[in-house]
Amino acid sequence: MAEVIRAEGLFKKFGQNVAVDGVSFSVEEGEVFGYLGPNGAGKTTTIRMLVGLTRPTSGEAYVNGVSILKDPVKAKETVGVVPESSNLYGELTAWENLIYMAQLYGLPKKEWEQRADELLKDFGLSERRDSRFQGFSRGMKRRLTIAAARVHRPRLLFLDEPTTGLDVMSARGLRQVIRKVKEKGVTVFLTTHLIQEAEDLCDWVAIIVKGKIRVIDTPENLRIQAQEVEALEIKPQPFSEMLPKEMESLPGVEKATLIEDKIHLYGQSIHQVIPQVINYLSEKKIQILSIKTLTPTLEDAFVKLTGMEAEVMRVDKPQKMGGVG
Repeated sequence: MAEVIRAEGLFKKFGQNVAVDGVSFSVEEGEVFGYLGPNGAGKTTTIRMLVGLTRPTSGEAYVNGVSILKDPVKAKETVGVVPESSNLYGELTAWENLIYMAQLYGLPKKEWEQRADELLKDFGLSERRDSRFQGFSRGMKRRLTIAAARVHRPRLLFLDEPTTGLDVMSARGLRQVIRKVKEKGVTVFLTTHLIQEAEDLCDWVAIIVKGKIRVIDTPENLRIQAQEVEALEIKPQPFSEMLPKEMESLPGVEKATLIEDKIHLYGQSIHQVIPQVINYLSEKKIQILSIKTLTPTLEDAFVKLTGMEAEVMRVDKPQKMGGVG
C-alpha cells in the first residue's frame, strides 16, 4: 500500500505552550487513521500543520509524497479538509455552495453542475438541493461540508471532530457517510475524542495525550493489550463520585474509574475480589443494581495505556477553527 502521510518529529509551540511534541506516524492509502485524544491534546494543531495552515516549529511531514515545508501549495492540492466549524456559506443553497467550491478548487466549468449533483446524491441531500445552508440541521451541515471537501476528488480527507455536537442519530448517519467515503478508496485522517467512534471506524489508532503520542496500533491489538487486566462493571445505588477512589483501596483492585453511572474496577484477577466488593458495598449500605465482568474495549485500553480517566474524553469542546486542540 502507498504511504499517504508521513510525519517525522512534528513539534509545535505557541509561546510557552507546547501543543504538539515530536509526533511521528505514517498513514497508508485506503485507511481510516484515528487520532484519538482528549480535548487540548494537540489533534487540531497536527491537522493544521499537515494541511499547511500553520508551520511546524520543527519536524517535517509529507502528504502524498510532497513536503509540507518545501511545497505546501502542492501538498494541499490532493487533500480535502473538513474543519470543526463549517467553511460553507449560510446564504447560499447546498447546490450553490458546491458549485462555488468547485470553482475554488479549479474544476473545469463543464464539470461543475455534474459534480455538484453527484455529491448531493452521494450524501443524501438531493431533496435539499435548493435549500439555504443556514437552514440545515447540524447533521446535514456536516454532510454537506464533507461533500464540499470531496468536490475535487481528493485522495486524502481530513476530518476534525466530525460528530462533535451532533445528536445520536445524526452522528450514526455521519459515521455511515465516512464508511462510504472509505469504500471509494479515500484515505481518512480522523481526529476524535470519542473512543467508541475510533473503535467503530478506524483501521489504526494513535492515542495522543498532552501533545505526545502514547501508542499507535490497531483497535484489536489495543484491546488485546487491555486483556492483561480484567475489568468488572458495577452499577451502585446510591451513587457517589468518591466511590471509585475509595474502592481502589480494596485488595486486588489496581484501578477504579467512573464511566457514566457505572464503576469499572481493573485488576489482574478482578473476578476473585467480587466477594470483597459485595461486602464493602453492603457495609456502606449501597445496593448493587448490576455487576458483571467485561470483555476489554478500546476504552479499557485507553485507561490502561494513558493512566487517565475515560471521563476526560467525554466533554465536547466549543466549535472553533484555530487553537491547539
